Amino acid sequence: MAIIAAPEAPLTARWATLMWLLAVGAGVAESVVGVAGAIADGVSPSALVMQIAVRSLIYGALFVVIDRFFRHGVPWSRYLLAGLLGTVGIASLVYGPVTWLLDGGDFTTLQWSVEFVASAAVRGVHITAVVTALALTFHPDTTRWFHR
Repeated sequence: MAIIAAPEAPLTARWATLMWLLAVGAGVAESVVGVAGAIADGVSPSALVMQIAVRSLIYGALFVVIDRFFRHGVPWSRYLLAGLLGTVGIASLVYGPVTWLLDGGDFTTLQWSVEFVASAAVRGVHITAVVTALALTFHPDTTRWFHR
């Protein structure tokens, strides 16, 4: 009896999967840095519980979509990821820095704390991962694979 295997995803689709997972991982890392900073600023952990719970559900759901559906070429998953992470996600990542700049943000007044540097580094990785994932998700090779 012959077993027919599903076609292997093209390299662009595999890298897109990796970039989406990196973006979710960076989101988790940003949340951890943010929670650590909030606790260091005196915010009670109980005040953070709901925010942590909501973020955990969102990150968990995104991981499932990426791993169970996107990685296997289910067409709706790429539109969901592009719509949520590629628009709403990017907007939420750049909103704070852009409004700071528009409000006359002064680079000479930045406080270069460990939290700031860690947040900026993780945010840079996060944005880069999402933009790269978007480009790879809609690459012609990936598109052909999703339409097979």
